[in-house]
Amino acid sequence: MRIGVPKEIKVHEYRVGLTPASVAELTSAQSKQGHEVVVESGAGVGIGFDDVQYIDAGATIGDVEEVFSAELIVKVKEPQLEECERLRNGQVLFTYLHLAADRPQAEALMGSGVTAIAYETVTAAEGGLPLLTPMSEVAGRMSVQVGAYALQKASGGRGTLLGGVPGVAPGKVVILGGGIAGTNAATMAVGMQADVTILDKSVARMTWLSNHFQGRAKVLMASAQNVREQVLRADLVIGAVLIPGASAPKLVTREMVSAMLEGAAMVDISIDQGGCFETSRPTTHDEPTYIEEGVVHYCVTNMPGAVPRTSTIALNNVTLPYVRALAELGWRGAFAANRHFAQGLNVHQGKIRHGSVADALGVDVVPIRCAA
Repeated sequence: MRIGVPKEIKVHEYRVGLTPASVAELTSAQSKQGHEVVVESGAGVGIGFDDVQYIDAGATIGDVEEVFSAELIVKVKEPQLEECERLRNGQVLFTYLHLAADRPQAEALMGSGVTAIAYETVTAAEGGLPLLTPMSEVAGRMSVQVGAYALQKASGGRGTLLGGVPGVAPGKVVILGGGIAGTNAATMAVGMQADVTILDKSVARMTWLSNHFQGRAKVLMASAQNVREQVLRADLVIGAVLIPGASAPKLVTREMVSAMLEGAAMVDISIDQGGCFETSRPTTHDEPTYIEEGVVHYCVTNMPGAVPRTSTIALNNVTLPYVRALAELGWRGAFAANRHFAQGLNVHQGKIRHGSVADALGVDVVPIRCAA
């Protein structure tokens, strides 16, 4: 199969769909059909992967037209509208999509006829979202880092040091959601010696978190009362809630934000799915923060793009087997062999094929069954 790897064009997005090491795996003699990989010139240069490295790995370097002529397009971020115009019926697109919060992109993909498979809705036999996990780990760890910066006075924040110092209390960090992103955020915040509270709705998850942190972080049920009480007392609030494929629930209202401590900070990891704060709106790495109701908001939609080399390698570690399956079996064969992979199908022949995405967009879902 011919696989295309375009250069990402989203603002300050330097990640790339395939690393040279992944290309070598796909083009080597060990691949069943000797796949051809076309990489857009300069696609990896922002993270130290130049064209020569890709050529040495077995890739062909081409322009954007050559890349988008491939049967399978492998990206990182959702296609921008100008990229959607290059897609066509019969092609397969494999990337992050986050369609629930992006109607224009959804409509563009439906209009193109492409078969679009989203990393973030692929599931695993043991549960979880294996292709979202590494980026959730990165975003979770980054959230405390950027939150600490947002709290600095020069950023418009309260001027609070999260870890405090002897004689001065540490900053209070409240994390909404105890999944992968929330757990990684808590790990970093605990390491900085902040006062950390995690809120989650799952009793089983709360038990796991309590055992994992062994008192270093407090764990509470995410009831409306607890969320309000904790948010109003927080120096830093991190939103890390996720419903696969669906829009994020708005857990923090504008009224709550207006009642928060002046100069507090909020980091909305859920912004790709619409955000979990009513006052959230997407930002970029060029202008990552804004102040609303006296609170500093960080709502960058591609947070892991700030550390693109780490993020690209981590992502390729988990996506490569799926890329190989698509290349060797085709999407129908790959889905038939792995029904959990089939959960990644979001768009095919102009229709939305994932229930949660369809619900979020207010359209009918048209499921596809692949024989086992």
